[in-house]
Amino acid sequence: MKLHHIIIGAAGLTACAHQAPQATVDMQGQWDIENIVFNDSTYVRPAEEVPGSRQYITFDSGQYFVQTNCNTLAGSYDIKGDTLILGDGAMTEIACDNMATEDAFRKFIMQVATIDTENDSITRLNFINSGAYIILHKSTDKK
Repeated sequence: MKLHHIIIGAAGLTACAHQAPQATVDMQGQWDIENIVFNDSTYVRPAEEVPGSRQYITFDSGQYFVQTNCNTLAGSYDIKGDTLILGDGAMTEIACDNMATEDAFRKFIMQVATIDTENDSITRLNFINSGAYIILHKSTDKK
């Protein structure tokens, strides 16, 4: 009985494989701020901090605008693939009763590095070198 060995070469197949460039995430529009998470036990939920006050971020033509319960923050942004680059901006500084959301934004907004999206309606902004992140939900209320 003779054994025949069949050798199949796959080297030619792997030479053709390559990764397509990642599509840029579309953040245009208004996004409600649902949660700012620092770690497993520390977070800020704007709806719980100041019930009835919409706190959101708008991305429009390379500019971002954040509305907290009493102050605003604005600047430029750029998105490349899943990387979000936020430029320095201006911020109003009115003293308010509850400034938890804007204190969190002021502390971490320039540390946002990447974006994860789900169904084009939920976005997670991930901070550089930490487990912290911001959860945004696509706004249906344009007040």
